Amino acid sequence: MLTYFTAGESHGKCLVTVVDGLPYGTPIDVDFVNRELARRQGGYGRGARMKIEKDEVEVLSGLRHGKTIGSPVTFGIANKVQNIEELTELTKLRPGHADLAGAAKYGTEDARNVSERASARETAARVAAGALAGHFLGLFGVDVLGYARAIGGIESSLTLVDPEEIRRRREASMFYMIDPQAEDRIKAQVDEVRAAGDTLGGIFEVVALNVPPGVGTYARWSEKLGSRIAAAIMSVQTVKGVEIGLGFEAARRKGSQMHDEIVKGDEGSIRRHTNNAGGIEGGMSNGERIVVRGACKPISTLRTPLRTVDLKDKEPKSAQYERSDICVVPAASVVGQAVVSFEIAAAFLQKFGADTFEDVQDNLRRYRARLQEMKLAYGRG
Repeated sequence: MLTYFTAGESHGKCLVTVVDGLPYGTPIDVDFVNRELARRQGGYGRGARMKIEKDEVEVLSGLRHGKTIGSPVTFGIANKVQNIEELTELTKLRPGHADLAGAAKYGTEDARNVSERASARETAARVAAGALAGHFLGLFGVDVLGYARAIGGIESSLTLVDPEEIRRRREASMFYMIDPQAEDRIKAQVDEVRAAGDTLGGIFEVVALNVPPGVGTYARWSEKLGSRIAAAIMSVQTVKGVEIGLGFEAARRKGSQMHDEIVKGDEGSIRRHTNNAGGIEGGMSNGERIVVRGACKPISTLRTPLRTVDLKDKEPKSAQYERSDICVVPAASVVGQAVVSFEIAAAFLQKFGADTFEDVQDNLRRYRARLQEMKLAYGRG
């Protein structure tokens, strides 16, 4: 089973990522991991901390000569800001943060210990794990790509199917969008909100291309592919909603307008005519592109603070201001891509997994041959 966990605090010595379950002999591209970490730090509207840190992984275990050796892969990501012992108490609770709930949970009047781990800085460690999984999937022809779909109510409906075109447009965009038409309006809005001391949210989208059908299961609720992906997206700091395929729009349609008819394609294979389900039916991939979106709330730390209460004297105050971003939707799209990559890779290995990378290749090769005999489409963008 492919699993991971992370450790570390926002202003501690480092973040740590441990990934277990990659087959022996899997090629690993550490540069790919570092490029994803750099993308997480980018995007217009990020705060001052991203100008201080330069996230790169140090390989601590699990690799030799660029390949996995069957043991857990461990990455360290050093923090340039390592002043956790000198940080002041955090008693003026910030609405939208984990401060109040965490203080109640542990019976403390200082929410600093809560905020250090609840911080979105932790997502750097998850991007490292997800990049590892994404690179693994890429070795089998699966592309997972995340990008911003909407910021501050300005939304794009453009859909692209070519992964290289998605990458090209995304990398050229200051907001990691694939539709340049919306960028000028969004930039003006971000600048306006920055001047007002406020923040903006939005929506990111993640697509997974060429995922073979049958990844996931209908038999166990906890391992349904849709539930795993939804839980992973909801675990990302700032996310307050998830939808797959048409999502909430499906509730407003008739069945005849929603469900994807099964047809015989031009190449003779059986596939869906549309993809309203977003590539997942009955807890499994169905061979179409997987489409998932995450709704991000505006960042909780405002330069013009909201009202709160100080835990020390129990008096009304303005919320404590900590160094923060204006808009993290572009960065959230990188994190979303990472966590979706990991869940698809984990489900992929549950179906095709073996001790060695070559054995996984053999298992997938046999599966593809079986689908061809059944005239079923293998996967699609």
